Amino acid sequence: MADQAFVTLATNDSYARGAMVLGKSLRNHNTSKKLVALIGPHVSEACQSVLKRIFDEVRVVDVMDSGDAAHLAMMKRPDLGVTFTKLHCWTLTHYSKCVFMDADTLVLSNIDELFDREELSAAPDPGWPDCFNSGVFVFCPSMETYGKLLQFCTEHGSFDGGDQGVLNGYFDTWATADISKHLPFIYNLSSIAIYTYLPAFKQYGGNAKVVHFLGKTKPWSYTFDPKAKQIAGSVHEATSHPTFLLDWWTLYSSTVVPMLQEQYGDQPFQSGCVESLPIHLIKIQYSEVVTCESQQFASQSSYAQALGPQLSSEERKQKWEQGQADYMGMDSFDNIKRKLDSFLK
Repeated sequence: MADQAFVTLATNDSYARGAMVLGKSLRNHNTSKKLVALIGPHVSEACQSVLKRIFDEVRVVDVMDSGDAAHLAMMKRPDLGVTFTKLHCWTLTHYSKCVFMDADTLVLSNIDELFDREELSAAPDPGWPDCFNSGVFVFCPSMETYGKLLQFCTEHGSFDGGDQGVLNGYFDTWATADISKHLPFIYNLSSIAIYTYLPAFKQYGGNAKVVHFLGKTKPWSYTFDPKAKQIAGSVHEATSHPTFLLDWWTLYSSTVVPMLQEQYGDQPFQSGCVESLPIHLIKIQYSEVVTCESQQFASQSSYAQALGPQLSSEERKQKWEQGQADYMGMDSFDNIKRKLDSFLK
């Protein structure tokens, strides 16, 4: 329907590239809905041009210069600047219903059925399931709701410092009022869940429709060799399953990078794609390599020796409890899977 849209937000060029991949993934899976990108004023002209080729509507949202209610609210709560920017999605009143998706999500199959849901429908957050994760949610644009959300922000703030705390505070009956507003987790599968409940991922992960790259390290934080189908990145920060990272980078390198190259012309830019990955550099930086063929972590190759001394069981336990598991080393997906398989046989 022409009055329904997928909406995302990019406040800088890095997230703009994430938005490009998201938009392409929606297009590739034949969505019938419009695509809208809200962008901050710091997104470059080159990235804006590429976004306009992928999205039906690209709208610059600048809370500081808007002069509207959000600007006034910002004066009282400057700590919630990005949150106020995200809430602008409720001002898209030329659409009757929308699905918001963070720019660090990737669509794996057609998800147009989400528009059958009502506001506010979302999937549970893996860290606290009585809260919803605001990376994917169904909403109905409304200036009245927009005004109430801004008022809620100024009066109550955010219990987590971001939009998720605000939205959960405002839509506070989500957990108990209507189970139909609980989206299945396959619409917002996060890497956190893969490692905290591996058997469930093994059982249901193949049904995933949207993957969400939660955490500080995003797909665009890595580098990629398109010919070798290899990804390199920091061992200690990686939190994503290698298959999904490869999906993201394959789509980005094959469809988005050519459009960026066209916009930049002879002007150099950081695409993240490299012709070859210098192995000596990989070792120095304690990096891991994921190959398309094996999808194995560095701990199972000669790179494992670069990871340093092994931790004791107690030290590993403390790391897990602090959310600092060695996902690319001893606590890698494949290592955990083998351990579980040995128990489940």
